[in-house]
Amino acid sequence: MEKEKTVCEEAVYDAIYKTQVQSLRNFMYFKCRDRDTSYDLVQEAFIKLWENCGKVAPEKAKSFLFTVANNMFLNTAAHQKVRYKFAEGFVHENEQHSPEFLLEEKQFGEKLQNALDSLTEMQRTAFLMSRVEGLKYREIAQTLDISEKAAGKRVLDALENLRKTIYRL
Repeated sequence: MEKEKTVCEEAVYDAIYKTQVQSLRNFMYFKCRDRDTSYDLVQEAFIKLWENCGKVAPEKAKSFLFTVANNMFLNTAAHQKVRYKFAEGFVHENEQHSPEFLLEEKQFGEKLQNALDSLTEMQRTAFLMSRVEGLKYREIAQTLDISEKAAGKRVLDALENLRKTIYRL
């Protein structure tokens, strides 16, 4: 009888770390928009995984990590509104745009930011995972521990709300 692999085995834990760390960092960065905070949350999630390695099956490790990191974020940000400032630091590759174009681009970025802020946390998370990370509904569902249909609904609801908010502003 072959012994089942567990997360407590260094090779298994290392493999999980290597396959999940970047995706989890991106996920947490989308939520808190602070590189250092997102790295801290990811490291804490991996520490929790190690502390609970006997209780978490290797195939459930990804869901465990994302859930733990998300819960830690929600605990630290309970009284703060999450702001996404993706337009900051945006470097134009072609600086030969007219001032009008640059102004319109900035205004649209602000509208988009406001529209993203108006989404529910669930919609914003699913939308960013779909559109920024390029994840499929199935992957979003696994990560957030929801059904594939619920993941699709969240993304579609987010798109609908974004359209309404952007064209209303």
